[in-house]
Amino acid sequence: MMMQPRSNPSNISSWQFTLLLLASIHLIEAQQTPAKSPNSITYENVPYGDHPQQIIDFWQAKVEDPAPLILFIHGGGFTGGSHDKINQAFLETCLTAGMHFASIEYRLLQHAWFPAAHHDCVRALQFLRSKATQWGIDPHRIGGFGGSAGAQLVAYLAWSPDFADPSSKDPIAHESSRLKAVGLIGGQANLDFDWWVENIPGYQKDFHSKQIPEHLSPIDVRALMHELSIENHISSDDPPSFMSYGMAPNDPIPNEPRAARGWSIHHVNFGLSMQTLLDEHGVEYVLKFPGTEQAHENAVDFLIHHLKK
Repeated sequence: MMMQPRSNPSNISSWQFTLLLLASIHLIEAQQTPAKSPNSITYENVPYGDHPQQIIDFWQAKVEDPAPLILFIHGGGFTGGSHDKINQAFLETCLTAGMHFASIEYRLLQHAWFPAAHHDCVRALQFLRSKATQWGIDPHRIGGFGGSAGAQLVAYLAWSPDFADPSSKDPIAHESSRLKAVGLIGGQANLDFDWWVENIPGYQKDFHSKQIPEHLSPIDVRALMHELSIENHISSDDPPSFMSYGMAPNDPIPNEPRAARGWSIHHVNFGLSMQTLLDEHGVEYVLKFPGTEQAHENAVDFLIHHLKK
């Protein structure tokens, strides 16, 4: 499918800056000792910040040497979801492959507006790297995956310039915020909703209705839109990237309204847009959707392949 040129959302005041919707899918002061859990979580609800949402669950693989880590970031349209809701099959696959696994929680929009969630994910990854020696993590082999909002967040880590700050007085801030490989499931390429209307079948702006905070000026909104649109960060030094979608480009829109809304918000045309830029910058990637044949079945399989190198 030929992608249309992106429109310029210059009239910011005429539209509402909105939430991304994820199809579905209290702070406990954690002790640095193995948590007792039926899910065999090694460290549960470990705080990486002061807010109750800023916590991590960590599963340690049964390995002797420092091992890779696979990080999961949940979706939920930045208004819901939970780090507790993980795919148990994916978790077992990672641990069996000798990969540690972590799932992070972050502040939602009801706690703090954008880009709080992005700040949290950067900090969580830096925190995990700061635990490399203690938790047996190879800090040079960390990959991540997520769906929808989680895909947007994990791609922000993988594709943005490194947020490491060697001059900071905070040693955690010295750590790298980048990933060795990344997996996006139903990820949105940008936050240009005029582009969504033109290029995403069935999308309507009234699918979203969240008003932007009054304290943000149109200039603030435009800058924030650009920063959080992940495809704006694609560059030649980005890691191998996996993108998957549940429909082919020419598939018909579902008849049921709720299904049609989720279908459009996670449409493969986002992946096609990112594919063009990844090609231009020479980044290794896989774009998977029904009808394609790929070497890797899913994001976790792709991550394990690259983290074992």
